[in-house]
Amino acid sequence: MRETPSVPHVNSNSFMTPKHIVAVIDYGSQYTQLIVRRVRELGFLAKLYALEDLHEISTPGAIILSGGPRSTSEPDAPDIDFEWLTSFNVPILGVCYGMQLLNIKTGGTVRSSNKREYGPAALIPEKLEGLYADMSPSSQVWMSHSDTVDHLADNCKVIARNSDGVPVSLQWGDSMFGIQFHPEVTHSHEGRTILRNFLSHAKELAPFDIGDFKRELIEDIRAKVGDKQVVCGVSGGVDSTVLAVLLHEAGVNVRCIFVDNGLLRKDEAKEVQANFERMGVKIETVDASERFLAALAGETAPEKKRRIIGNLFIDVFWDAVGDAEMLAQGTLYPDVIESASNAKSKASVIKTHHNRVERVLKMQEEGKVIEPLAFLFKDEVRELGASMGISHDILWRHPFPGPGLAVRCPGEVTKERLDIIRECDAIFIGTLRKWDWYDKCWQAYAGLIPVKTVGVKGDERSYEFATNLRAIVSEDAMTADWVQLPYDLLREASNRILNEVKGINRVLFDISTKPPASIEWE
Repeated sequence: MRETPSVPHVNSNSFMTPKHIVAVIDYGSQYTQLIVRRVRELGFLAKLYALEDLHEISTPGAIILSGGPRSTSEPDAPDIDFEWLTSFNVPILGVCYGMQLLNIKTGGTVRSSNKREYGPAALIPEKLEGLYADMSPSSQVWMSHSDTVDHLADNCKVIARNSDGVPVSLQWGDSMFGIQFHPEVTHSHEGRTILRNFLSHAKELAPFDIGDFKRELIEDIRAKVGDKQVVCGVSGGVDSTVLAVLLHEAGVNVRCIFVDNGLLRKDEAKEVQANFERMGVKIETVDASERFLAALAGETAPEKKRRIIGNLFIDVFWDAVGDAEMLAQGTLYPDVIESASNAKSKASVIKTHHNRVERVLKMQEEGKVIEPLAFLFKDEVRELGASMGISHDILWRHPFPGPGLAVRCPGEVTKERLDIIRECDAIFIGTLRKWDWYDKCWQAYAGLIPVKTVGVKGDERSYEFATNLRAIVSEDAMTADWVQLPYDLLREASNRILNEVKGINRVLFDISTKPPASIEWE
């Protein structure tokens, strides 16, 4: 059974003491992770707790109760010990289900409704102060609930209503608040301000500093690794690069392994090697390109190709690792949250991660796996990397899929097809950089459309493939929109591809959003 990775352990006198943490209690909302994310963006450390893990909370700086899909009227609805909750004497914010629960616990009631309120609504504060300081008299917020508060406790006051006059925000005492909407989503236009105002009531909550956090991580790595050798797999991507440099800076005995699966972009293996050399980190390159191409020969089914690549990578990597004393992984906090596979989690399992294979799980049980980045989001990893002097071009490199160019090559994967993709991709990315559009895209690439079409090259008819150019913007890869690149940029990229890449006589620009399309082709 897979285990959710643990957050790095820190000492009792650590910067990451509980007083510095905003404890977000998970009632199962699809937006719960975003609450943690928004608090982090405001400069404070936040951690998500399942209801079964509340005993881990000792002295938080503030507490947020998330929304959830359940009804408070259900016999087995998620609950909380209100005496325990209020014993910390810190600010409390109930979001949606959290507000309804607080209303019940303070002596009020909640009634169920046959109608679900989902979508935008008006927020009209009673006064522009406290939770609603620096707010507009009327602002859009995002609703997602069916139950609604009914009777209020004697010590409760309404601090905001919707356009129909229905209470959507409550306050108990000086520092306990409830909101029926979701401030964590962008559809709540001033949600960030509301969260900031709430956190301003947490007088002992210290701002998060990446430099202090880095020092704590290094101390923790040294304590856990000691004089053992720790193995770290690197891809050249942001997460594994930052992890490798962090281990190097910690001064532990680290062995970094890079697997060239033959599915990389043009000259990428050389580029990764050069990048680590200029950072002063030694890596071992394992060239397994022929093994991967041989294993993929004749296979056209997308999922089978993924399984072949994934399984072979594990074999190649562990053959190189040998009898490792310890393993370091670049797991991030979204992975921790999304890998909610144990029974205590209220969230749905979103995906299974590649670093949760049997051998890794066994090493975890033996205490041989460290995941120093498991408390960080992607932008925080970049900030950590910048604090260690990693250059911008490495930290802001576009994401690259684990199966590599295989997911950009529908049908059979051959060296000929991969070489075509590499050349097209190099030209497209080079053009984006020339026009200063690379950093404006979250991800961009060229892929192969394995359908031959008629064209004319010189005085001869050609019968060659088409390439698709794709450039998207995204926050989390769950949704994506295409980038409206300048026509002249596309024209330049197209002309170069058609003139320089043998095997291509047609260039197409992908303007599909996700959903319904995916970011990659397979």
